[in-house]
Amino acid sequence: MADPVFSLVDARLSLDGNAGPVDILHGITLEIHAGETVGLTGPSGSGKSSLLMLMGGLERATGGKVMALGHDLTAMNEDQLARFRRDHMGVVFQSFHLIPTMTALENVATPLELAGHRDAFDRAAADLEAVGLAHRADHYPSQLSGGEQQRVALARAAAPRPRILLADEPTGNLDGANGQAIIDMLFGLRDRHGATLVLVTHAPELAARCDRELRLRDGRLLGAVMQDAAQ
Repeated sequence: MADPVFSLVDARLSLDGNAGPVDILHGITLEIHAGETVGLTGPSGSGKSSLLMLMGGLERATGGKVMALGHDLTAMNEDQLARFRRDHMGVVFQSFHLIPTMTALENVATPLELAGHRDAFDRAAADLEAVGLAHRADHYPSQLSGGEQQRVALARAAAPRPRILLADEPTGNLDGANGQAIIDMLFGLRDRHGATLVLVTHAPELAARCDRELRLRDGRLLGAVMQDAAQ
């Protein structure tokens, strides 16, 4: 079997609180392979988003090891982590994180420009068309609905053709119809580009669309559910 896209061994995370260190994740060990779709589920405060942040190099493990595409994220400095995310990952958050002074087209094209792609604006236009927003390319975030802003964020994440897509409650700020549309687009982007998709969700129906569901509670991995076997 090919090397895993993610390999975590006894990964731990502690953060400083008012009363001292707070243990967030307790010895997470797991592997995720190329092309998998994995849902991280569990109650609020179980560590789902923190685990996703470790996998994206947005939080640094305070113990154990976090490997992504064969690279040790725990050994990288902040600049190295930023370059690794730029080159290999697309990240979608619950909040859209669009730059308010840039149009939808510019928001999608800017990461491509920073990565040195000469066709950044052509690719950005194509990816906005793929999420149904070609007609809104010249609009600013304040002129877009929440669903439209999340579609721009999806296009931005997918435009560099990353090997990894990470999504943290991507429908959390949207109503049911818009949320379903975003999920369909997210899985569609994953299917078209062959990326490995890891997402945090509270929605059972969304977790059921993944190949595997990893359940957390109190910062510990309880186990995995293979969806084909569960259905």
